[in-house]
Amino acid sequence: MNAQVAAAFAVLPNYLSQHVLLSLCAMLLGAGVSLPLALWAARRQALRWPLLAGVSLVQTIPALALLALFYPLLLALSGLTQKLFGTGIAALGFLPALLALALYAMLPIVRATISAITGIDPAITEAADAVGMTGAQRLWRVELPLAAPAIVGGLRTAMVWTIGAATLATPVGQVSLGNYIFSGLQTENWVFVLFGCAASVVAALVADQLLALVEAGAARRDWKRAAAGAGGFALAALAALAPALSGARSAYVIGAKNFSEQYILADLMAQRLQAAGLGAATREGLGSAVVFRALAASDIDAYVEYSGTLWTSLMQRTDNPPREKMLAELGDWLKAKHGVVMLGAVGFENNYARAMKRTRAHQLGVATLADLARVAPQLTFGTDLEFQSRPEWRQVRDAYGLSFATVKSYNPTFMYRALEDGQADVITAFSSDGRILAQDLVTLGDPKNALPHYDAIVLISPKRAHDSKLRAALQPLVGAIDLERMRRANLDVDRDADKLTPHAAAEKLGRETGLLK
Repeated sequence: MNAQVAAAFAVLPNYLSQHVLLSLCAMLLGAGVSLPLALWAARRQALRWPLLAGVSLVQTIPALALLALFYPLLLALSGLTQKLFGTGIAALGFLPALLALALYAMLPIVRATISAITGIDPAITEAADAVGMTGAQRLWRVELPLAAPAIVGGLRTAMVWTIGAATLATPVGQVSLGNYIFSGLQTENWVFVLFGCAASVVAALVADQLLALVEAGAARRDWKRAAAGAGGFALAALAALAPALSGARSAYVIGAKNFSEQYILADLMAQRLQAAGLGAATREGLGSAVVFRALAASDIDAYVEYSGTLWTSLMQRTDNPPREKMLAELGDWLKAKHGVVMLGAVGFENNYARAMKRTRAHQLGVATLADLARVAPQLTFGTDLEFQSRPEWRQVRDAYGLSFATVKSYNPTFMYRALEDGQADVITAFSSDGRILAQDLVTLGDPKNALPHYDAIVLISPKRAHDSKLRAALQPLVGAIDLERMRRANLDVDRDADKLTPHAAAEKLGRETGLLK
């Protein structure tokens, strides 16, 4: 069996069970809120429009944005509960994903329920009133049985929507089938991307067809068929949930942003912990705006960050001191401000750099950013999705007077493809990326030192600040990995042929550096 396919099957039980658990809980919560509200609004016309408008408005918010927005809201709420009650709430992972998906599930349930109840022939409800039924009796004995097929249809639609949208929970720290998709896109592992899409489609189809039996049974008053569909749905859900229900929670959680290098380093750290007899798991694909907050809130225990990112984005510093001074000031600030421990620098920098094809750079006579400024008005600049909103872009732009003919934003994987295909002339590259070697790119010099240093640094959460076992297991990473080794490890994951999984690349890097035996 192909190594990538084998790797995909190896993590399928965990990804699928977590995905199903999230989808079912979101559906239960969404239905639990939607059905009473819809029944109430069906009897009160003044409430009907505001409710339908509200749940429709939720659908206009991109699902990924809605998921991400719940994280800072829950983080603020966690800080409040910590002050009031001495304990916080988990702001990362399951809870923000649950709340966002529950909101997303409401529209089809509310709309179907209101339409079904208000669409009942008035003569039937009048007859129920005429025989002396109370409002509750009329609801349970007349209206709900008649509306049941449409309501189940709304639940069926909501279930399919929720299963699909749950793939977007990965950036907020919830394991799902989206882990295949997000990691596959970043590492150009198209087997993983297809595997994640196919698994999500199969899960949605199974749920849809089993709930279709329930809907058909309710429509024909064939309660045996309806029960068979409901029973099949319950059995399928229990089978998928088995790994999530039986699995033990790992003692330590290592975080990772959503690109190859982070996957490799997080896996290497987890393997170090496992070799020391400590339970460890990785939480991958976290958004850049989420991961440090997750660490500071102790939702994850450790991860690798880059000093320049913290220096500019969190400390909001625009100066560029020598590396040793910068690291010392950064470490003091992290400890004093957030209780986060900086264990030390891994040994390489992952600098924001401008990269061009070597032949194109030579053709234009470009070796530095100062040279680039001269020809920039003729060129197309490709950036990653976040760079233009970062303070580093403003510093570089203002220092060199950069003004490009066109600026386009890409997922990092497609940013390099755009350069290769000629859709971009210069891109925002990452100095430790293996694709610099693979595509024979040249990184442009920064003679004005507009950019800070970007040392890879190991950070530990406040909760684990004095955990001697964790520190002992991760301390050997400090100074252990140089730039060329990291580039080769990244290339192992990103290359088109002989591609390694991040786990295999982490093992290889660990053996080369003596971090793993």
